[in-house]
Amino acid sequence: MANRFLVRLAATGLAVLLPAMIAFPSGAQTRIKDLVEVEGVRANQLLGYGLVVGLKGSGDRLQNSPFTQQSLEGMLERLGVNITGLNVRTRNIAAVMVTAELPPFPRQGSRLDVSISTMGDATSLQGGNLVATPLMGADGRIYAVAQGPVAISGFDVQGQAASVTKGVPTSGRIANGAIVEREVDFALDDLRSVRLSLRSPDFSTATRIAQAVNTDLGGSVARATDPTTVEMTVPAAFQGNVAALVSRIETLQVRPDAPARVVVDEKSGTIVIGENVRISTVAVAQGNLTVRVEETPQVSQPSPFAEQGQTVVVPRTQITVDEESGNRLNIIQGGVSLQELVNGLNRLGAGPRDIIAILQAIKAAGALHADLEVM
Repeated sequence: MANRFLVRLAATGLAVLLPAMIAFPSGAQTRIKDLVEVEGVRANQLLGYGLVVGLKGSGDRLQNSPFTQQSLEGMLERLGVNITGLNVRTRNIAAVMVTAELPPFPRQGSRLDVSISTMGDATSLQGGNLVATPLMGADGRIYAVAQGPVAISGFDVQGQAASVTKGVPTSGRIANGAIVEREVDFALDDLRSVRLSLRSPDFSTATRIAQAVNTDLGGSVARATDPTTVEMTVPAAFQGNVAALVSRIETLQVRPDAPARVVVDEKSGTIVIGENVRISTVAVAQGNLTVRVEETPQVSQPSPFAEQGQTVVVPRTQITVDEESGNRLNIIQGGVSLQELVNGLNRLGAGPRDIIAILQAIKAAGALHADLEVM
């Protein structure tokens, strides 16, 4: 979005105010493909349960993870090995959840990346190998099968008196570790209308997208039905070839719009102010009351060879109060630009926490004409 931002960064106790950190031209435009998604062209989540074998003593304790033992028994039984009732103590196996994302229009034989996460008390998946695991969709049907060596980004080393852990050794990935076995049917070329869904709903942006499509294709083929949806009728020239239609319109340029918004993250002291944020004329004074108490006790003891006396600690307290009385009211003019607003806040000499409080106070006074979102 073509916005200028005020970014407040808090790092190592230092605050740096960067006015207009990202400066785009006021009329900057964005491709339609970066603003919308084509309804029906979407990914699907896959989920599976499997076993990772080949671990070096870092797998599940079978007595603590009965589901791992049941899975091991079931897998071996399918392979013709019966261990039911036997006391198995191996720690080279771990039960895991396997997840993947099935992209739009998958084809049989194409490969997917999969993520692996332990379920039991395994300490590391280093050196493990995932055995064939079916991956199912929300409809309960199997769409892919995952298998392969697990790659992790951390490690876990333990000794008798110390241990070192880096990253998360109980999670890993297998690049191209799943093979698609079932395709998701979606007849794109049979569509008579295409719906574009805005990632950031806005009436103005939706209307501009419809106008850009109509100007390029000619006629009234597109209309904004709500702030999220632009419905487009497939012209006769593109019927049976909807992919070409989408390819043509997604490169069109439009100028997106968005409500004025101020986003505040109180945990990190980050402030982001959109370009369209405006305020009414306000007077702001900012100051803190600081009370500093310093204790410097002194030791009093008798002189050498004194017949009487004892050593005592004499308290010494110094109290300093700083009311920052030098601070005065500052005027921030109404209807100012983002640059002028930043300059006005900078003149106050406030830190990131103080500016957050100032913005909240201006909003409470009804002078901040923007949505204030506190994360």
